[in-house]
Amino acid sequence: MVDQALDNMDLERERGITIKSHAIQLYYPHTDGEVYTFNLIDTPGHVDFSYEVSRSIAACEGALLLVDASQGIQAQTISNLYLAIDHDLEIIPILNKIDMESAMIDEVSDQIIDLIGCKKEDILLASGRTGQGVEEIMAGIVNRIPPPKGDPEAPLEALIFDSVFNAFRGVVIYFRIFNGTLRKGDKVRFFHIGKEYNAEEIGILQINQIPKQELSVGNVGYIITGIKNSKEVKVGDTLTLVDNPSKNAIRGFEDVKPMVFAGIFPIDNDDYEDLRDSLEKLQLNDASLVFEPETSIALGFGFRCGFLGMLHLEIVQERLSREFNMEVITTVPNVSYNAFTTKGEELVVRTPTDLPDSSRLDYVEEPYIRAQIITKPEYIGAIMSLSMEKRGILVRQHYLTTDRVELTFEMPLAEIVFDFYDRLKSISRGYASFDYYMIDYRMSDLVKLDIKLNSENVDALSALVHREKAEAFGRKICTRLKDLLPRQQFVIAIQAAVGAKIIARETISALRKDVTSKCYGGDITRKRKLLEKQKEGKKRMRQIGSVEVPQKAFLEVLKLNN
Repeated sequence: MVDQALDNMDLERERGITIKSHAIQLYYPHTDGEVYTFNLIDTPGHVDFSYEVSRSIAACEGALLLVDASQGIQAQTISNLYLAIDHDLEIIPILNKIDMESAMIDEVSDQIIDLIGCKKEDILLASGRTGQGVEEIMAGIVNRIPPPKGDPEAPLEALIFDSVFNAFRGVVIYFRIFNGTLRKGDKVRFFHIGKEYNAEEIGILQINQIPKQELSVGNVGYIITGIKNSKEVKVGDTLTLVDNPSKNAIRGFEDVKPMVFAGIFPIDNDDYEDLRDSLEKLQLNDASLVFEPETSIALGFGFRCGFLGMLHLEIVQERLSREFNMEVITTVPNVSYNAFTTKGEELVVRTPTDLPDSSRLDYVEEPYIRAQIITKPEYIGAIMSLSMEKRGILVRQHYLTTDRVELTFEMPLAEIVFDFYDRLKSISRGYASFDYYMIDYRMSDLVKLDIKLNSENVDALSALVHREKAEAFGRKICTRLKDLLPRQQFVIAIQAAVGAKIIARETISALRKDVTSKCYGGDITRKRKLLEKQKEGKKRMRQIGSVEVPQKAFLEVLKLNN
C-alpha cells in the first residue's frame, strides 16, 4: 500500500504535486440500489501543466472544483475553472481539508460563491485525510453530473486523450468513446493519420489495466494495437472503425503552444539517437513537449525543445534522467520573438542565433502575458516592486475578500522565465499564487548578448535580453563563469558583448609554474631570461589553447539567482 495510488511517479511523490493526469474507473453502489460506473481523471493544478487539464476537460461531462479550506482559491484554480465553464461542464464545488485547525470554512465558502455564483448549500465539505464528506461527493456526482450521451449503434467515435509507451507491448492508447462500440479484434483507423490497425487488446483503466471483450458509449479505456513507432499516435486524434467509419472527427483540443524554448544536448555526442528515442517516448506521455533537431558549435548535435514553463522544463530534464537514463545539458531558456527586417519580412526568432543582423533588423516584438497574482494585502508592496523590476504594468487590483487581493499585471513573458515564480513565493512566504496567459506581441528594444571566452563566442550561453538589462545580466554571467571555469596555463578573458561593444569582463589568471626555483643565487639576468621565456610560451599557448566549458558550468550558469 502507498499513500498516493494515482501519483505513481517518484517525482510526483517527492514534490507533492501532480504532473500527469490519471484516468481511473470505479463502481459506486448508490442508496437507490443501482451500481454506477464512474470514469474519473485526476488532473494537475500547476500552471505549467494546464494542457493536461484542457485534454481531460474535453473528455468529461463534469468537474469537481476542489478548494483548500486553509489556503482559499488559488490563481491557477480560477483559470482551470474558466476552462471547464467554457466547455459547459457541470461543476461541483468542494471544500477540502476541513479537519485542519487553520481551515477558514465560511470565508472560503464566500469566495467560491462569489466566483461561480452557487448557493452555500451546493458546496460540499470534505476531508481527504479523515474520509469525511466522501459519501456526499459520490452521491453528488450521481445526482448532479449528467450521464454521457451517445448512440452505441452509431459509427465508432473515440477521442484519444493520452498514451504511454510500454517496452513490451508498444504504444498503449487511452481513449473515451462518444459514439459506437469497440470490440476486441476490430480493425481501427486513426482519423487524422489515416493508419489502420487491429485492436489486439482493449480494456478499462483501474489500478491496473483490466482487459475486456467490448467497450461502449461513455466508457474510458485503453487499446493496444502493437504500434512500435511513437510518431504514429497523436493525442487529440479520433479513433474509428474501418468497416463502419465515422464521417467527422471529434473536436479535440488545440495544438499546444510552447512558451519557453531551450536546447537539450546529450553529454556524449554518441547518445544523440538515444536522446531522440527518449524524447519521442516522453512526448507520447507528455503531448505538450515539442522538439526539433538543432546543432551548436560548443555542444554538437541536440534538440530545440519547447516547454509550457520553467517547471515543465525541469520535470522533462528529471524524467529524461530517471526514466531513460539520459544525462543532458540544457542551454539558457528563452521565449520566441517576432523579428521584422527592413525589407518587411517577418521572422520567428527562437534562438539568439536566429536574430537578423542589426543592419537588416527593423524592430522586434516580444510576447506579453497577463499575470494574475492572488495574495494577502501585506505582501502587495513587495510583489509590486518585483513586478515592476520585471517590466510589469499593474492593470487591476481587486479585493476578493478583506484578506485576499487579486493583482493583475501585463508583463513580458521573457521576464518570468527565469526566477519570477521562485522569488514571488519567497517574498510572499508561499502565500501568493500565480497564473498567466498570453495576450499579444509588443514592440521591444531587445539585443543579442554574446558571451566570449578569449574572444571566441560560446553560442550555448548567448541570450536575447532587453537593452536596459543587458549589462547587469552580462556581468552576472561573467562573474559566475569566473567562479566555475577551471584555471588554465594561460590567462582567460571572459567577456559579455552586445554587437561589437564589450559591456562586462572578468579575467581568470593563469596557473604559474615557478621557473626560477632552480636558480640558486647568480645574476638577476638569468632569472629574467627564464621569466621572459615563460612569458613567450604563455603567449603562444594562449593563441592555440582553447577553453573547454565543463558540463557542470553550463548547468550552474543557468541558476543565476541562486
